[in-house]
Amino acid sequence: MARRTKAEAQATREALLDAAEEVFFERGVARTSLEQIARHADLTRGAVYWHFRNKADLFRAMLDRVRMPFQELVDETSGPDDSPLEAIRLGCQLGFLRLEQPRYRRVHAILLHRCEFFSDIDPQAMQTEMASECLDALLGYITDAREQGLLRDDIGPEIATRLLQSVLSGLFHDWLRDTEAFSLHEHGMSLVDAQLALLARQEADASG
Repeated sequence: MARRTKAEAQATREALLDAAEEVFFERGVARTSLEQIARHADLTRGAVYWHFRNKADLFRAMLDRVRMPFQELVDETSGPDDSPLEAIRLGCQLGFLRLEQPRYRRVHAILLHRCEFFSDIDPQAMQTEMASECLDALLGYITDAREQGLLRDDIGPEIATRLLQSVLSGLFHDWLRDTEAFSLHEHGMSLVDAQLALLARQEADASG
């Protein structure tokens, strides 16, 4: 049998990840076997083990396809002349738009609502890792805002960062419970704009 080309191997890997998303979302991670994923993709179980060591390896690869570190979101959207607070705003906007895409929505719903702790898959640790990554990036921008005199004096960078992340986290969890209830992008930007306005130094304050 002819060796598979690199493109064919990549297509097989993507097909398995697509199938895993669909089956994990329908059945939950713990109740899904690699055999079921292979059948859903019209492939063999051997194809799964060719690309992934085990279910945990496949799960992490599925999650990696929707990872969007906040710093990368900012790098894609903001320019050198944008203030730190505007950079945060633009990063949040792109993140909301991405999360409304079916794949991003489905995989995050799996991580939060359809994945139990078992074997070497720890969904809580994965969620904590992603939240910490976002928190660190936000803190950097808010600290820059404080140094540039853009943040109100009575709220320190750490508290300001926690307030903003709490807004983002609560919004995200509410939306995932019922993604048809409201537009994440529209509602999210209203909340982000309101929160940033509360954190920012007002013009009257800045002038004395």
